[in-house]
Amino acid sequence: MSTLLNKELKKKLLEFCLQQQYERVETAEKAVEDAAESATQEDTSVEEKFESFRTQMQADRDMFNKQLSEARDGLNTLHKIELDRQLENAALGAIVITNAQKLFFAINIGQIKLEQDTYFAVSLEAPIAKAIVGKRVGDSFTFRDKTFQITDIF
Repeated sequence: MSTLLNKELKKKLLEFCLQQQYERVETAEKAVEDAAESATQEDTSVEEKFESFRTQMQADRDMFNKQLSEARDGLNTLHKIELDRQLENAALGAIVITNAQKLFFAINIGQIKLEQDTYFAVSLEAPIAKAIVGKRVGDSFTFRDKTFQITDIF
């Protein structure tokens, strides 16, 4: 594949991941907002008088704030990917083609169908990424008791 086509493919994958992550941020922001609103409503219902209800509301706010933080961290990671950077080894922003699958080292989005191909967006913390990071074209790696060959990196 030519360098121009590689760059265009990477751009499409990155745009897909960014779109997904912006939606995650938006959903998490709305959940945080809704939880904060529920917690501050002055309702005299019976259940609000119980400490367990207040504890649950705090736990919900904490969970949604954590989700929002993680979603923003994912966006920050995606914004670090340089489309013009030529990669010779598996690293953030690389598309790694193996004899079994095609991976995009970004954040954990999962399966992406693009044109006739399927790619898997994974973070550098994913177990398969840890097995591949630093490897070059022609190298092999073992994952889940199977050996794979890297056929291309860009």
